[in-house]
Amino acid sequence: MAEASPAVANAELLEWPKKDKRRFLHAVYRVGDLDRTIKYYTECFGMELLRKRDVPEEKYSNAFLGFGPEQSYFVVELTYNYGVTSYDIGTGFGHLAIATEDALGMKLLRTIDSPELKCALAMLGYAEEDQTTVLELAYSYGVTEYTKGNAYAQVAISTDDVYKSAEVVNLVTQELGGKITRQPGPIPGLNTKITSFVDPDGWKTVLVDNEDFLKELQSE
Repeated sequence: MAEASPAVANAELLEWPKKDKRRFLHAVYRVGDLDRTIKYYTECFGMELLRKRDVPEEKYSNAFLGFGPEQSYFVVELTYNYGVTSYDIGTGFGHLAIATEDALGMKLLRTIDSPELKCALAMLGYAEEDQTTVLELAYSYGVTEYTKGNAYAQVAISTDDVYKSAEVVNLVTQELGGKITRQPGPIPGLNTKITSFVDPDGWKTVLVDNEDFLKELQSE
């Protein structure tokens, strides 16, 4: 039997990511006070501390937090490097981890062009947005490159009540730091209610109304 040509072999190889079983595992944040940030995420978000580990030979500690077990949920990994108490946001973001045995292979789920906001969005993932964690790519009109200091934007988390969630965030930030950067309300042009804030380490999070988010998906 003749061997497949290089072009055919490459085409078959590119099909592998589509057949592989994949999902987003966690987003990594480097923090200067691990216990403070754990308290912030558990009290402000309602996350559960799933596990915590110390790796003295590598001089760092980790904590994993989420809304369910890591076997099936996307979670946040907080990393504390011994002796480092603060970060510049330009170097603070670590990475996104994906369960895979090879390279990527996401599907383009939908695109949004918003001239009034001067931006365009693309949603990619391994299943539909109401079934799994997805990646949102944002293009701002006229901006062709970014430094690592501003390329990372935020993590989006769903909520049944944006306004009540903002009240909780405001309460927690009074004790632990951070601040609300966008008061709860609808996004111009989309009407999806959100609120956004930064935690004590300067990381931005957006809370998105569940019902509005589903309507946004259905309107596409």
